[in-house]
Amino acid sequence: MTELVHLDVADRVATITLDSEHNRNALSRQLVTELGEHLATVAEDATVRAVVVRSAHRVFCSGADLSEAATGAMTDGAAALVAIQRRLATLPQPVVVELGGPVRAGGLGIVGAVDVVVAARSVTFALTEVRLALAPAVISLSLLPRLSPRAASDVFLTARQFDATEAAEIGLVSHVVADDALGDRVAAVVADLVEGHPQGLRETKALLNHDLVARIDALGGAVAEQSARLFGSSEAREAMTAFLSRRR
Repeated sequence: MTELVHLDVADRVATITLDSEHNRNALSRQLVTELGEHLATVAEDATVRAVVVRSAHRVFCSGADLSEAATGAMTDGAAALVAIQRRLATLPQPVVVELGGPVRAGGLGIVGAVDVVVAARSVTFALTEVRLALAPAVISLSLLPRLSPRAASDVFLTARQFDATEAAEIGLVSHVVADDALGDRVAAVVADLVEGHPQGLRETKALLNHDLVARIDALGGAVAEQSARLFGSSEAREAMTAFLSRRR
């Protein structure tokens, strides 16, 4: 089986690269499993001061793997995405997401759960769940604490596309840069992070994410059940099948 997520460690930085081009880094069982395994490895590596999550290709993440979702239960998948968000929020090292391409639906759960987000100006975002008879249930765990209530209502309910500048304005993105400056800005952020003492980084991140982790622990089971129920509904299956037919 070809690896879909790669881990490289060098110069106190762990780089995790999503590399599932055939489905635009959709959150398949294999991709989520491998991402979780690499994060667990990094958590135990005392040499790592900072983590970068990026894509090997144009799209950062297209959301749930609808090919899997349309044919099977999503109970395990929903629980796994809850666990990924918790792992990102509790990792001892700060996590930076490098966004060079679009992010859709479930992929925004990764963005919401990390510590710093650097996005190219051309990047677009959309929470498309409502158009598929779904709700952004699991990813609401990390997104709602980042967004103002009015912004959340807007982007959750309209499912409209919005750009990186707006994403920064509503609290989802930390830095927006020209597309050709993305790598340099990520490198600059990481260069600052690796100068932090491991204990300082760990304890400060715990302070920052205390409420987020408590929210995940309190609501994770319920939103995973809600997500699985919605994915299993006849309405969602019909909508996903129609969407996949149009995409083909």
